[in-house]
Amino acid sequence: MQEIETDYLIIGSGAMGMAFADSLLTESKADMVMVDRHAKPGGHWNVAYPFVSLHQPSAFFGVASRELSRFEKDKVGFNKGLYDLASGAEVSSYFDAVMQQTMLPSGRVRYFPMSDYKGEGVFTSLTGGQETRVRYKKLVDATRLTVDVPAEHSPAFTIAEGVNFMPLNNLPTLQAAPEGYVVIGAGKTGMDACLWLLQNGVAPDAIRWIMPRDAWMLPREFAQNSEEFFVDTFGNQANQFEAIAEAENIDDMYDRLEKAGCVVRFDQNIRPTMFHAATISRPELNALRQIKNVIRMGRVSALEVDKIVLDDGVLETGPDIVHVDCSASLARTMVKAAPSPVFEGDVITPQTIRSFMPVFSGSMIAYVEAHYDDEDEKNRLCNVVPLPNKAEDFVPMTLAAMMNQFNWSQDKPLRQWVRNNRLDGFTKLTNSVAPDDKEKMDILARMRDNAPKAVGSLMKLAEQIDG
Repeated sequence: MQEIETDYLIIGSGAMGMAFADSLLTESKADMVMVDRHAKPGGHWNVAYPFVSLHQPSAFFGVASRELSRFEKDKVGFNKGLYDLASGAEVSSYFDAVMQQTMLPSGRVRYFPMSDYKGEGVFTSLTGGQETRVRYKKLVDATRLTVDVPAEHSPAFTIAEGVNFMPLNNLPTLQAAPEGYVVIGAGKTGMDACLWLLQNGVAPDAIRWIMPRDAWMLPREFAQNSEEFFVDTFGNQANQFEAIAEAENIDDMYDRLEKAGCVVRFDQNIRPTMFHAATISRPELNALRQIKNVIRMGRVSALEVDKIVLDDGVLETGPDIVHVDCSASLARTMVKAAPSPVFEGDVITPQTIRSFMPVFSGSMIAYVEAHYDDEDEKNRLCNVVPLPNKAEDFVPMTLAAMMNQFNWSQDKPLRQWVRNNRLDGFTKLTNSVAPDDKEKMDILARMRDNAPKAVGSLMKLAEQIDG
């Protein structure tokens, strides 16, 4: 067994691990060893479905030292008029370039792909079988937020022999049009599968969409980080603070958020019970609403050749109908992703410390690690923002994120670093508003005046949930 030494042993070269390593490289002189089971960096992007893309503008994604976005607005398609969403292929190429052109040439990062971490500083090569022991000062577990993806998960239902079944990764391999499609799952992958089918000539009536839970979603037009979209983006933020500040209970909060345009849903007659922070454009929402055969009968328990067994009933099906698996569940991922302290002795566990922004979170955790010594202070600045699953999870998520934002604003060096970090996306825009720009200054004043009220309301709503 060979032995090597390093300052930081980083397990996982997915998006968060890469963002952490990139900022630690910039903010310190530390040496790092990165270990990952995949052949290339990027985590689950290595096995993502061929037509996957980011759901938020590319400017928010990647690592701090290297731009991903083209800063071009899409001219066609469901994202027309909004800033570019990198494809899966672009994201994979990007992370490979970061490793090959930034990290490895630094001489302070050693990368071991196709390697299985066994624990206690030991990993095994999946190709050559060699074992390596790493003597490290700190261990970085960048696998906590590893997501359950269609290509790698096992469905939570039985599948009889003869059922025409595939993960959505296989949709582009179709050689002939089937009689119809059944899309199983209503999360981001289910949305993507339905949109891909619609874009590729499938009639809405040929799609049956099994939707165990309806979801609240966020309009993508309000997540555009450019001067051109300032009024829409920050006006939406002000609207959100005002809606939350006045809310009397969870349902009232969502009613107010929906009326203000801050959230949307598929069906106005059905109150969603899920919130995964999915973003969606107005054209995407309109397209998905064309699918009228939405099955709300709970989860699938069995696929038979002639029927689909669900929690609340049975559907007819047949061998000429393609059943598309989009059931990889955030809920199952969250079992192992329960929040724990980011800093705990010689272990660092990167997690989300700003809602919707895992890579910014990884980057900032590295900054805090490099510049702060007291563990309690580091954890105070990097308080975990819990991942949302149920609709009411919007409350603890937003409360934790707003408290973090306040704490950061009180630390001048950290505040300046956030402003200059390209992954932040927004702070530089708000700080560059001219004092005589009344429209923008009024929006910022609404945000400032209502933020404390929103925090107070969120605390009361959190008590209602806990009670």
